[in-house]
Amino acid sequence: MKMADFDLIVIGGGINGTGIARDAAGRGSKVLLAEMADLAGATSSASTKLIHGGLRYLEYYEFGLVRKALKEREILWQSVPHIAYPLRFILPHHSGLRPAWLLRLGLFLYDYLGGRKLLPATKTVRLDTPPFGRGLKGIFKKGFEYSDCWVDDARLVVLNARDAAERGAKILTRTQCTSARRVDAFWEVTLRDLTTGKERTVTSKALVNAAGPWVAELLNSVVGANASSGVRLVKGSHIVVPRLFEHDRCFIFQNGDGRIVFAIPYETDFTLIGTTDVDFEQDPRGVKISQDEIDYLCSAVSEYLETPVTPDDVVHTYSGVRPLFDDGEADAKAATRDYVLELEGDDTTPALLSVFGGKITTYRKLAEHALEKLDPFLDYQNDGWTAGVPLPGGDFPALGFDQLVADLHSNYPFLDERFASRLCRSYGTDAAKILGKAQSIADLGEFFGFNLYECEVRWLIDREWARTVEDIVWRRSKLGLRLSEAEFAELEAFVANYVASKLSAGS
Repeated sequence: MKMADFDLIVIGGGINGTGIARDAAGRGSKVLLAEMADLAGATSSASTKLIHGGLRYLEYYEFGLVRKALKEREILWQSVPHIAYPLRFILPHHSGLRPAWLLRLGLFLYDYLGGRKLLPATKTVRLDTPPFGRGLKGIFKKGFEYSDCWVDDARLVVLNARDAAERGAKILTRTQCTSARRVDAFWEVTLRDLTTGKERTVTSKALVNAAGPWVAELLNSVVGANASSGVRLVKGSHIVVPRLFEHDRCFIFQNGDGRIVFAIPYETDFTLIGTTDVDFEQDPRGVKISQDEIDYLCSAVSEYLETPVTPDDVVHTYSGVRPLFDDGEADAKAATRDYVLELEGDDTTPALLSVFGGKITTYRKLAEHALEKLDPFLDYQNDGWTAGVPLPGGDFPALGFDQLVADLHSNYPFLDERFASRLCRSYGTDAAKILGKAQSIADLGEFFGFNLYECEVRWLIDREWARTVEDIVWRRSKLGLRLSEAEFAELEAFVANYVASKLSAGS
């Protein structure tokens, strides 16, 4: 009997696609993942970068989603303690909006719905005394402080892809699925390498459509199926401004329209402000923030601050399109953030699983549920295994980051503290592999600005599928905030030459 080339083909290299590929590969399945651009090139690099339950979802009675997400916070933090860490959020009480008793009730539920073990509990804080009230308007006297976690979203995607590859999965970036059709017991999938233009056809027992904002397009134009579930595209945008607060707390500000906006310490010297919720009906490719969104975010935080934030303060912006499950809500902010998995196939036809919606926080559970649905079509060597298993670079204790930095600095004393910390925060225990046998700064190779050197750039291209400067400075890192135009140009020339040499060598 003819055998399929793969057990599972996954279309889409965002957090859901890479999470499913990793889980399936770890169960012994032969997996191929195809991403038409860069890993995390769309929605998965444009989040607010939080591992959180979603406090505001309690208002929409999404208790199941909040509980599921809260239970995942500490699991994810412990699997990636280099790119994730706890944050404390301050929610000022606004006398004209939600009453204090409602905020206390919501935070009580938030503390106890998800089995919190390591994160500290909620407490009441005074905002009319330093340090946390400094910078706020004097009318805000009381606030509530609670816990959630930060995560580097794009690096989380890349680490899932790396772990999948280390477990045998084949990861293809810049590779578009141009057709997929059922032929007898298998899927026959045509893939086009967008760099070379070459096409190949492969077969699999099952197909996962994790194309994010393009999930419906892939179904309709490529697979030739019609989804019974709808997708609602909602644009979320963020702005970055110079650091607003000296302390390390984040703020969650309530707005008169019922939405909330976060103000979060970002890359040491900046503050990240977001997000918006705007229904979106255009092509998700090249999505950008609008002036209205910039004005909205500036106005929202300025209602709370002594010194207003203006559009002139904005040093960077980013936007993404969330492919939410269309639950019929009139208002984008009320649309569910939970995921829906739609399965087609039976004993005589190969399976197609389409992924609608989802959150960064619940991607691991989504992957488990996806593979549970695919279980009748695939022969697994084991069951769910990902809880508690670290991703690459995360094999150290969740509370051991400071020791990791100290050890790296001790082994490579030519690094300054900021450089050592950035490497550990990006790569964890892999930082030492990047530095290798270097005994001085000169051993790190060509210098591209801030603290970016050739050895790191080579690692990102060789080991993490980076192919362009944008991949390196906005997704694998956020060094685009630091480099000058001249430094960008030098880096671009190096990357182009190095990638070309790899392609010519066939690697």
